[in-house]
Amino acid sequence: MQSTYPNADGAVRPTEVERHVLRVSCAARPGIVAAVSTALAAKGANLVESSQFWDETSDRFFLRVGFIAPQGAEIAEALAPARDAFDMTLDLTPAARKPRLIVMVSKFDHALLHLLYQIRIGWLNAEVCAIVSNHPDAEGIAAREGVPFHHWPATRETKPEIEARLVDLADRLKADLVVLARYMQILSDDLARRLSGRAINIHHSFLPSFKGAKPYHQAHARGVKHIGATAHYVTGDLDEGPIIEQDVERVSHASGPDDLVAIGRDIESRVLARAVKLHLEGRVFVNGAKTVIL
Repeated sequence: MQSTYPNADGAVRPTEVERHVLRVSCAARPGIVAAVSTALAAKGANLVESSQFWDETSDRFFLRVGFIAPQGAEIAEALAPARDAFDMTLDLTPAARKPRLIVMVSKFDHALLHLLYQIRIGWLNAEVCAIVSNHPDAEGIAAREGVPFHHWPATRETKPEIEARLVDLADRLKADLVVLARYMQILSDDLARRLSGRAINIHHSFLPSFKGAKPYHQAHARGVKHIGATAHYVTGDLDEGPIIEQDVERVSHASGPDDLVAIGRDIESRVLARAVKLHLEGRVFVNGAKTVIL
């Protein structure tokens, strides 16, 4: 990418630039935005996007900045004084970098297929480096996409071994995110802690009362008028992690269980893909039990 920057002699000439995303969180204090923008300007950075939020309840401040800067500019070094002065949690990522995903799935493959499609058309800037399943059903999908497939049958006895394999796989592949695309196995508390902030699950219900097996049948039995889905970070508390994205669809008394299942599959696929996109673009900040989306 090229842009124009004044050189030492004052002449404006094309310069190779890089796009970055900067994420900042810290206790709320005056001067945070000024300190960050001043440090970026000192390295010739040009801001192209900026969002911020002050959470009054926790008194935490969140900032996300997209910017371009001359190639090779030492941005992290320039930000160090501001980071230390405000005790910031700071994350700087090249926007061109393509994050790597491990997708876990059981028998229902709609959410997996939707993710693969959105990656193929470029809406999601990512690559799936592995598909893991406790069933063999998705092996054909993985073969067509040229993605390594790992069939790890899950039982109570094999669960510790499978989770150890997953951690090893994520480390070896340098995976940035684990996506549970209707992977119908509960992760242990230990694994949830190890993947904290790096694993997203799609919960096939909008209302917490419809947990467990056949949620759409439960919803039908209760005569609900909206069904939905929730994408959240994985934690040790089943389906209680910080929520990233949700959506609902209106239904009626004429909608049977099969209709609800079909509508639900569509909602689940869309909600999970949007949550993954928000995470990969660095727009999600965990703030206690909830999230801030910038």
